[in-house]
Parts: sequence; C-alpha cells; structure tokens
Amino acid sequence: MITIQNLSKSYKQKKGQIKVIDDINLEVAKGEVFGIIGKSGAGKSTLIKCLNLLERPDSGKIIVDGVDLTAISVNELRIQRQQIGVIFQHFNLLSSKTIFANVALPLTLQGKHNKAEIKTAVDEMLSLVGLSQFANKYPASLSGGQKQRVGIARALITKPKLLLSDEATSALDPQTTNDILELLLEINQRLGITVVLITHELEVVRKICDKVAVIDKGKIIEQGNAFDILLHPKEPLTRKLIIEEESDKYLEKVKHFYQFEKHPNKHILLLSFVGEATYQPILNIISNETNANFSILRGELDRIKHMPFGQLLIEFDGDEGSLEKACSIMRSMKVHFEIVH
Repeated sequence: MITIQNLSKSYKQKKGQIKVIDDINLEVAKGEVFGIIGKSGAGKSTLIKCLNLLERPDSGKIIVDGVDLTAISVNELRIQRQQIGVIFQHFNLLSSKTIFANVALPLTLQGKHNKAEIKTAVDEMLSLVGLSQFANKYPASLSGGQKQRVGIARALITKPKLLLSDEATSALDPQTTNDILELLLEINQRLGITVVLITHELEVVRKICDKVAVIDKGKIIEQGNAFDILLHPKEPLTRKLIIEEESDKYLEKVKHFYQFEKHPNKHILLLSFVGEATYQPILNIISNETNANFSILRGELDRIKHMPFGQLLIEFDGDEGSLEKACSIMRSMKVHFEIVH
C-alpha cells in the first residue's frame, strides 16, 4: 500500500540546515495498522506529514497505492489526497459549524455531491463512530473523545484507502484513549483501511498495531512485527523505550516491600512470553528440572493487538548450573528473558 524510498527532509535555520528525516525506507502492507514510535523531536510528525505531502520532502519517493505522490501535478495530488484521511491531535474542528457540517466538509469542498448524497454519507459516518444523535450540536458541547470521533468521521467521509493518525490520542484520558483505539481497530477490520499512526505511547502500539517502526534523529533504527519489537527489541534506544522502562517500572513498584540482596546465586529476571508460551507453566517446568527456587515479584497478562503475551519479574535463587539450565529451557520454549540484576 505504501512504499517510502530514501526519504529525506531538512529545514533551514540560522545555524544552517537541520535534517529532520534522514534517508528513510519503509513498506506498509494493505490493511495493516502500522505504528511509528519515538521520542519528541525524533521526526515522527514530519514523516507522517510527508506521507500526503503536507510537507514536501527534499528527496525520495512516497508511493501510495502505486502512485508516486512526489512525481505528480498539483491537481493530481489533490485527487490522490481524497484517498488519504487524516486524524489530528487537536481535532481541528470548525467551532462555528455543526457536527454534521464538520463531517460533511470534505464532500462539500469537492463540489460534486448533492445534498441527499452528503446526508447519506454523513449519517453513515456518524453512525459508525456512535454520534448520530449529535449531528446538530456544535463542537463546544462535546467532550474530547467525542470531538476526536467527529475528526475520525470527517477523515473517513471520502472513503479513503489510507488513514493517517497524528498523535490522535495524546490529548485524551486513558479510558477515552482506549475507546478511540477500539474504534480505530474496528474501522481497520470492518473497512479494511490501512492505518499509519505516530505516537510516543507504548499502549497505543500494544493495543492496535500489526507492525512498528522506531524513529530516532530522523532515522528508522528498528522495525518489524509489533510483538517482536515490544518484547524483543534489539537496538539500545528501543530497549530503553520498552524493556528497560518496563523492568525499571516493575522494580520501582516492588522495592517498597521487597529488599533484593545481591548474591552470586541470586538474580532478578524479567521474562516475556507471547502466543502459546503465555499459557505454559514455565516456572513449574524450570523448577522441576533444576534445583532453583523462585519468588514472583510482579506479573501481568495482556495482548498485543490480538496476540496474548505475559511478563514476569522474578527472583531466581540457584547456582550457575541451574541458571544455565533455566536459560536453556526458556530458549527452547521461546521465552525471552532479561537478567535485570
């Protein structure tokens, strides 16, 4: 659906050129939910703006559904943009227009639909996002989550093939964020729309993404399936964003009631398991085959999109041979582990 080839973008500043996007290559398949994650200033927003040429890159190609957007005329680009919906962080609704008029705006601007066609399309979109009863209200009377649903309906009104989400949930509370993510997932599955979203929130990636790319200083440093990136990150920055952040969070939460004493035979391990391994009695198997003892300090079960996964923070008490045997068992069971301390 999307092919990005050798994409670069710089901005002029007093001290010279600042490269914000640096030779990026990405592939997004049709129907995927593709997440781009990174710290503030990494280049996420510029990259997503380049995807529909709101920002024109200095070099490289952006091929969407077989069309190179960087090589077509302004009029052709205007037509292609009708196939790309955008959801904004701060909603960008027109306060002087009703919810109906806000959603209808893209069709109104096209100038080729009669009132009956527009009404049918808007009614369909408002029903999809659960806001049919708000058609005649104004944005000021809506909550943040409702405003974002209006933004989603407006983005979908032209029946696009691609939906871009620019930090669409970062201004929302956790429960509203979860509701919006559920809606995006439903839209992706029901309509088959390809979704590209940028975020700095791991929970967003964990909830709905099929694949993930990690961006740092304008470069893609790691990309792959969401559960591989989230549970088995390879690059130092990704590990810091995910594994180390999670293990530090776990240790912070248990240290108030648990005092770990460093000893040659004692280690803190963070175990991550996905898919079928989630349901296996991993610690029981290791205990039966080694002389080790365990203390479970913290654990969780969740899903990465539809894939079940779990994490355990444990104290391992056993000699070097037992630790090596335990590590071998975990590898054979495809359990990822980190020796934290």
